[in-house]
Amino acid sequence: MSMVIDIDARGARHCETSTLGVLLRHRGVDLSEAMLFGLGAGLSFVYWDSRNLGFPFLGGRVKPFELTRNLAAELGLELQVRETTSPRKAWRNVTESVDAGAPVGLQLDSHHLDYFSSKAHFGGHIVALYGYDERNALLVDTDQQGGAVSTSLTSLALARAARGPMTARHRSFTLTVPKKRPSPASRIVPAVTACADAFLNPPIANLGHRGIEKAGRLVPGWLERTDDPGRDLPQAALLMEKAGTGGALFRNLYRDFLGECAQLLDSDELRTGHRLYTEAAIRWTEVAALITEAGETGDPGCLARAGATLGEVSRIEREAMRALSRLG
Repeated sequence: MSMVIDIDARGARHCETSTLGVLLRHRGVDLSEAMLFGLGAGLSFVYWDSRNLGFPFLGGRVKPFELTRNLAAELGLELQVRETTSPRKAWRNVTESVDAGAPVGLQLDSHHLDYFSSKAHFGGHIVALYGYDERNALLVDTDQQGGAVSTSLTSLALARAARGPMTARHRSFTLTVPKKRPSPASRIVPAVTACADAFLNPPIANLGHRGIEKAGRLVPGWLERTDDPGRDLPQAALLMEKAGTGGALFRNLYRDFLGECAQLLDSDELRTGHRLYTEAAIRWTEVAALITEAGETGDPGCLARAGATLGEVSRIEREAMRALSRLG
């Protein structure tokens, strides 16, 4: 028994927007990855460190699956989410949708997937499934992971059953597009202002512009935070630039989103936000390069410069989000 849906299997830069693109194109809605990311209010910042973490983590987006929920709410999409503790029922949830002709989004731990290049655990990874047979599943992942790929059903079951940080209980989801729905252009203002307000008013000091400022104070001490700086610092920088972020810790994607918005709506606030996020994206890439250099050379001066640059980034992004919060 095999079942394959005919889909547009383009991958993209980030896993969640890649999956949303597949599901929505199948329903006749084709939006750029940047537009999906921005309408889903995907941009954020978190500085995360705790005793059980080997090394601090810098995150540039909202929690896994929050972007999907935000996008569905903004665009009036019908989002059906299924979760279960039963692996058998979880697989039946998937096959029922695919057999009915609808690709399915899955949240899982990428560590177990046969094709995945990094073997680190990440329980917030999201892929689209569009076909299967007795042995393998056909998936769409990011361009970096190969776009249209396949993995064994055994590996898929392990990935979906994984427990730990950011995992979900065999989560699968589908999207339907109602005939009457708001145009994407009409949802730019609420999506942008919601993202700006969350960034400007974080509940704790690790998040938003306060989190970037905090990172600026703490990054200069990172050489003392690790017993293997040659491994941990370049790895942290790699996550910022390459790990499905679209570069510059998702700032490239948000810059492109604001650029598209400024072409659709005549707005000084959008143009200001776009200009400032263009600048912020350049600085984030500079920070990643300095962190890599510090790991390779052991030079604390590189981390001091990275910390100072993060202080500037906090100011630039705060100014951008203040302008964007006044939109509309």
